[in-house]
Amino acid sequence: MKWRQSIVGEMGTLLSGNVLAQVISLAAYFALTRIFPTEDYGLYSIFYSYIEVLIIVSTCKYELALVSADSDREADAMARFTLRLNAIVSAALLTVALVLWLTGALPGNFAQLGWMVLLIPPMVFFCGTSRVYSFLFNRSHRYGTMAASETVNAAAGALSKIALGLLGVLQAGMPVGTVAGRAIGNLVYRLKMAPLAPCPLEEQRAAARKHRNFPRYVATKDFVNSFSSNLPFLWLALYFDRADVGLFALALTFTFRPVNILNVAFEQVLYARTAERVREGRRIGDMIGRFLLVLNAVALPLFVLAWFVAEPVFGFCFGGRWAGCGVYVRALLPWVYLMLSSTSLMFISNVFGTQRTEFFFYLVLLVLRVAAIAVGIAQGDFLMGIRLYAAAGALVAASLLVWYLWQVRRYEITLR
Repeated sequence: MKWRQSIVGEMGTLLSGNVLAQVISLAAYFALTRIFPTEDYGLYSIFYSYIEVLIIVSTCKYELALVSADSDREADAMARFTLRLNAIVSAALLTVALVLWLTGALPGNFAQLGWMVLLIPPMVFFCGTSRVYSFLFNRSHRYGTMAASETVNAAAGALSKIALGLLGVLQAGMPVGTVAGRAIGNLVYRLKMAPLAPCPLEEQRAAARKHRNFPRYVATKDFVNSFSSNLPFLWLALYFDRADVGLFALALTFTFRPVNILNVAFEQVLYARTAERVREGRRIGDMIGRFLLVLNAVALPLFVLAWFVAEPVFGFCFGGRWAGCGVYVRALLPWVYLMLSSTSLMFISNVFGTQRTEFFFYLVLLVLRVAAIAVGIAQGDFLMGIRLYAAAGALVAASLLVWYLWQVRRYEITLR
């Protein structure tokens, strides 16, 4: 009972900050959608899609090793190594972006962004450092600071975007505000973080070699997954009007982002607790089973309600030009619902070292999504491409959930 109260309390602390941050961020869209046109939101979504892909390259997912490291010194060595790697990659990205912009050689969607490509490297840097800090605090169960950082990030970002929009900085307002919010959110971690143990570079490299499965399999898997997830912005957007992209992006924001915030909180707490239990040779099936039961009992009615009210709610809340978002919400809901459970358990592959097998699921997902987007482009039908893209995600999310639970069951059998 004491353990049960502990994990519920930790999830509550982390979720309170994450939910508050999400409420602030999403509430800001009631103002942002009246300031920025659909085309600007489409452009912003293209901008942010590159961040989500490049952040994986900048840390190579080494931050995940901070939770499973055998000692605090090893965790500090990994943190120093990952922060150094993130800084090097971000500097290289800035150099490339600056050269391409100055020479007028920006390709594809980068050409639409123009000088805003220079905002991508600093955003990658701040996101990378934030992930390292969050997993350090996760290791020590300091969820209050993690929640505070996310809340400050959301509030600073929302206020910056609104202020810039009101000042007439339209296309660049949302990207600049996002970078500002993430930078300010990082300050919360810096103010609360104890100094890292001084670790020679060779010790950092040794720790990195020990945890090489994270860049080898997890980073590769997440890169493939992130790339395929952002195909509507990286590829499909090249062939359709940015207004259509903006409508889809807002629908994705109000379906995927709230679920993603919950997934991150659930994964961080469950990852730490599950890793501890496995190290101690204790059972984990009861914990994960209860979690999924409660999660789906709450989520299913909400998703059913969202299916019926999406169309009128979007038109009422955001104005007539955003009314078409409801169609995209309905296309996304089955995938997002299945992802709520499967993504919350994605740490299972890290605990049992099965990242290599997991990678093949995401290769299949990439192939299915490429096919989906290709069909949408060939048919000249943006909505068809999105529906097929979401269906591919739902199929693989369900398959992953079954596979994660099979691994838990296999582990429990070894304890008998």
